[in-house]
Formats: sequence, C-alpha cells, structure tokens
Amino acid sequence: MATEALQVAPEQRLESTAEVFERAPRPEPETTTLPGGPLKIVHVFWLAGMSCDGCTIAVAGATNPSVESLLAGAVPAMPKVLLHHPVLSVEAGREFVRNFELAWQGKLADPYVVVYEGSIADERIAAKTGGYWAALGVETVDGQDRPVPTAEWLERLAPGAAAVIAIGTCATWGGVPAAYGNVTGAMSLMDFLGADYRSAFGLPVINVPGCAPIGDNFMETVAAVLLFLQGLGPLPEFDELGRPAWLFGQTVHRGCGRAGYYEEGEFAAEYGDKECLVKIGCWGPVVNCNIVERGAINHMGGCMKAGGVCIGCTMPGFPDRFSPFYKMPPGANLSTMGAKFTGLFIRPLRRLTQQFQSRETRWDRTGAVPSGWGHVAEPTPPQKALHYFYERWRHWGVKGQR
Repeated sequence: MATEALQVAPEQRLESTAEVFERAPRPEPETTTLPGGPLKIVHVFWLAGMSCDGCTIAVAGATNPSVESLLAGAVPAMPKVLLHHPVLSVEAGREFVRNFELAWQGKLADPYVVVYEGSIADERIAAKTGGYWAALGVETVDGQDRPVPTAEWLERLAPGAAAVIAIGTCATWGGVPAAYGNVTGAMSLMDFLGADYRSAFGLPVINVPGCAPIGDNFMETVAAVLLFLQGLGPLPEFDELGRPAWLFGQTVHRGCGRAGYYEEGEFAAEYGDKECLVKIGCWGPVVNCNIVERGAINHMGGCMKAGGVCIGCTMPGFPDRFSPFYKMPPGANLSTMGAKFTGLFIRPLRRLTQQFQSRETRWDRTGAVPSGWGHVAEPTPPQKALHYFYERWRHWGVKGQR
C-alpha cells in the first residue's frame, strides 16, 4: 500500500490534541526508544474498518474500568489515556488526522496503542475501480487528493505501536464481513499482519472477540495491558489465539444458569421456555464466552439470560460454521439423548432429596408443616423408606454418627 508523505497542513490550522500534550511540561524523555515506565500518558488510536460501530457502543457502556476513568487518569497506577476516536474525539477533519500523522512519523514522546474495530477489507479490490472500502482522512499525492484506507493506517502505525488490539469478532476473526460470498476480501487483523507480527513491546495481536463484545471484557484487557506497559504487572495470560485466557477459558454452557436442566434431560421446546436451549439451536456447550456470567453491560443481560440461544459469535468460525442459526446442532442429538436417559433417574432422586432437605426435623416429629401459605404434603411411606437408606448411606463411615 502507498505510504507517501502527507501534505503539510495550512499554518492557520488548529493544533491537535497530541501537539498540545507534546508541548506540555514533562520530565525529559530517556534516550531509549521505548519508555521503561511508569508512563504518564498513553495514546490510543482507534481505527474502524468493515464495522457497524457496535464495538464502540459496547465499550462506551463499560464500567470495569470505564472509558471516562481512563481518560481522566482517575484509575490508580494507570497512565492517562488520550483517545483518538473518529466518533468520540472533539477534533474533526485535518486536526484529528494530524494526531495519526505524528504517531506514524515517530514524533510522539509517549507510547501509543492501536485498537482496530471491524474487519480489514482488501483495498486492492476497491482500488481497481478507483474506490475504497473504509478510509480515514485525505492526503494529496501527485496533486490529487485521495482518502487513506484505514488498512493503510494500520500498516503504518502497527510497527511502532506498544500493542495492537483487535476488538470484536470482525476484527479478531473476520466476522460477518468475511462470511461466505463476501466481495470485499475481508479478513482479521491476524490475517492482515501475519503470525510474525510483533509490536514495539514484543506483543502479537491481542484479540477480544464478540459481536458485539462485552465492553468490560475489552476494558479489563486494556487495563491489564496498561499495567504491563507500566512495568507494574506481568504480561496477562493469553491463549493460543491471543484471547484473554481468564475471560475466554470456559464455555458458555459451564456458566449458564440453564445448564442444570441439561444434565437432568429437560430441554426447551420453544422460545420463552425456562429449560436448556440446546434443542432450539444453542451452541453454548462448545463456545468460549463469559456472557452469562458477566452480563452484556453493567453485569446485566446476556443472551441466555434474555432467553436467546448462543450462535457462537465469539468464535473464529462465526458465522459460517454456526449457520443456519436457530437450528439444533447435529451433535446435540446424541448428547441430548444421553442427558434424557440419565435424567430419568437423576430428576426423581434429586426431587426426593430436595423434598426432605426442605423440611425441619421438628416437622418430621410433629407430622405437620405449620405454613399458612399452602398445604405441604407429607412424604409417603415409600419415600420415607428411600430417605432412611439415603441417610444411612450418607453417614456411612462417619465417626460419631447418631
């Protein structure tokens, strides 16, 4: 891609945020290329490719930590973040783009992080007809103005970035824009930069997937990376695909409140039912995501909590390998049959145990439950006999048993 020098801005233009902070008093920078920390300021350059802006909306609602707290420098041990975002920044036009130029030209005294939202289209396809897929700013080349593709900005900024973070499934795995039949040649950041890419601090691409991602997952990852850049914490643990291991190490099913129905062989037949959703198209048992544990925003909501099925939106195979949506996965036929069979025995045994564990021992002696809310049936003789042997078994080998 072209990397010609950008046209010098008019002398009367407004100063960019980066230039103002560069002129502000601060300790003299060390002679090393990379600051050794602690850091006062970290620039974050946000680029968007084939995106719906859902990732931006998700992050704007994060609370742990919030975007505002990082921008204000209110989080202890964290550097102040200067966010250069095409929507959220106060600047516009030439003054906004100037910040990106300074980073590209190596004129920032502080390190910067690149965040990319959306998949990266193959700009060579659009260029054949004189167009582009996604661009930011305009530069003059041979007397002609041309939009600068965000993919080109990524190519310019990635080598000098302290870290490159892909946010959302489109940026991490290609997502919907890269689905079968697309005409854009869309791809993920890893596909674009390659397996050998390393940031200025030696980090491969960091991936925080989701469509849209959980805002707190992204902000927590950013905070952990900033602590590492500060020299105040170790490099966070990432899995083999660059995902935060502590956030994406478990499947949706393991944290789902409906999982108990699965092992008892009870499944929803239609939307709105309370049981496990596997038979109506849920992929939760094989999808790495913490949506039901963390919630969509402010620890509330989430697909299964709202009654929806998991369609695998955090996974590299999404959407092609999970479509058609809302149809039971073929493998679920076997697993649900096994769960239904074992559930024939598990369900009645659990209900029997639950019945006796919901009784005071005094009620066994008096033979009545003094509740004014409704009639509580007494256990039948066969149930009492089963419970007697259960209790004997439970106390087997325990010293001091009654």
